[in-house]
This record gives sequence, C-alpha cells and structure tokens, in this order.
Amino acid sequence: MKTILVTGSSGFIGWKTSQLLLENNINVVGLDNMNDYYDIRLKEYRLHKLKKYENFIFHKMDIEKMDSLLSLFSKYYFDAVINLAARAGVRYSIENPHVYISTNVQGTLNLLEMMRKFKVPKIILASTSSLYAGQNMPFSEKLAVNTPISQYAASKKAAEVICYTYHYLYNIDVTIVRYFTVYGPAGRPDMSIFRFIKWIDEGTPIELFGDGSQTRDFTYVDDIAQGTIKALKDVKYEIINLGGGKKPISINYVIRKIEKYLDREVKINYLPFHKADLKGTSADISKANHILNWKPTVNFDLGLKKCIDWYIDNKKWIKDINI
Repeated sequence: MKTILVTGSSGFIGWKTSQLLLENNINVVGLDNMNDYYDIRLKEYRLHKLKKYENFIFHKMDIEKMDSLLSLFSKYYFDAVINLAARAGVRYSIENPHVYISTNVQGTLNLLEMMRKFKVPKIILASTSSLYAGQNMPFSEKLAVNTPISQYAASKKAAEVICYTYHYLYNIDVTIVRYFTVYGPAGRPDMSIFRFIKWIDEGTPIELFGDGSQTRDFTYVDDIAQGTIKALKDVKYEIINLGGGKKPISINYVIRKIEKYLDREVKINYLPFHKADLKGTSADISKANHILNWKPTVNFDLGLKKCIDWYIDNKKWIKDINI
C-alpha cells in the first residue's frame, strides 16, 4: 500500500482528501497543528471522523518546525506529499501577514527540503484562484499572475515558485492545484456559505461586503478532493485549475437559495466592498479535464442543500461555533 503525507489533514479540504484516500486503501499520515484560526471544534469533528480508519495515523505537528518534520520523514517513507496546510483567508492576511509567509512559504520550503533529503518524488501544492485578480475571465493557467492583491495570494505565488525551483533542481514532480471557492458540509466558518446559513437560521443580520453582485466559481469539496487525488499523476510540473467550470454564482443568489431552503427571512447589513476581494472568479478547467480526466459532478444547488442538511443535522453543537 502507498503511504501519503497529507498536511492540514484536519482542515476542510485536507479532511475530505484524506477520507477519499483512506477509502481507496491508501495509508494516510495526517499532519495538522490544530491552530485556532477558526473554531477548533470543527477541526476536532473532522479529525474524529478520520481516526475511525485503520490506515490513518495522525501527528499534531507544524510544517514550520523543521525538527519535527525531520523526525516524521525519518519514521515513514512517503510516496507523495499533499500540502494542504496553509493559512487561508484574504482579509485576515492583511491583518496578520507574517504568519502567512511563515506557514505558506517557509512551511512549503521545509517540506520540499525534507522531500529532497528523503527522496520523496511527488508533491501536490494547494494554491488559489485569488492569484488571478485583475485578469479576464474565465481564468486560464496561461495567464500571468504577478500582481497579487493580498498577502495571502502573494504567499501562494511564492510557494508555487519555490516548488518550481525544486522541480528544476531536484526533479521533484509537482502539481499545483488552484482551487476556486470550495464549499461543502463542515466547511470553514469564516467562509460565506457557513456564515450565511447560520446567520439566516438564527435571524442574525448577514454581514455582506459589497452589494452581493460579486460572483464566485463555487466548487463542491468532494469534487475538489477527487481532483486533488487525480493530481497525484506524474506531470513533471503543472499548474491546474480546479473549479466549478460553469456560470459563476452571485452572492445574492446564494443568499436567496439559503433563505428559501431554511424558510427564513434574511436581514442584511451592507458593508463596503473589500479592496483585496475579487469582483468575480471563473475557472477554465479544460486543462484539468485533459490532463487529469477531471470535471466537477455536484451542481451548486445540490451542494448547497447538502450544506444545509449537514447544518440541521449538527445544529445542536454548531449553534455554539464562533464565526
């Protein structure tokens, strides 16, 4: 059986990716520092689900700590590394930029150094559609992405570049997957869908940055996990979009659908549009289809309904989650 290191395994995407690997009889060593960027109870919920699998091993560990990584790589042989450990969130990166560099850049460099030392042949790096700010949609991987408008995006660009360096110098096989607005059950509470569902259900006014006309290429987490695993394919060095690939969805549409599903009346507090946000995202996913034979299967309305069903089923403890 293959053994894969999944960093950020208690995170939203890391959890689903690990789960899918485990169900395909692959050994997963999960690594997560369990930080409190958002409510730790969600990470504990996901980790509890993963610990039910016999082929899952968990280490509470930080990719910023080289000594810890050295001990880990000395203990296991990894066929590949899937680096999903990251500081996420555009707005918070402006408030606390240093931690984004230390985790997203230094952490990635640390993993690459361990891979070089222990001859691990393959890495998948999670990157972001935030890099495409100011470009024409749909966003293609061929576009230059040299004008990041947040520290988060800049840190991901730096991580992409250092991965190329290690591919060039040491022949490490690299797939960079640029994710487009991932959503689904047990998602991040700092993301709009989780917040909107909870706020609308509770009768709390929504905090909406801008007028809601901004659009996103929402992509269901199970589809993202499938695409990430398909990206284990040998490609030398490739950057690949993983997105919905259809007409982008407006935030106003999201709000209306949640309002309808929950049968609640929405209240909105309109706030100024944030300078570091994108007006819209839309993925060209032809490369993912060609190289990985991947395309999303879950349409937005169905995915949103799954989010709401999960929220209702877990409302007893979700009501106390800080958002």
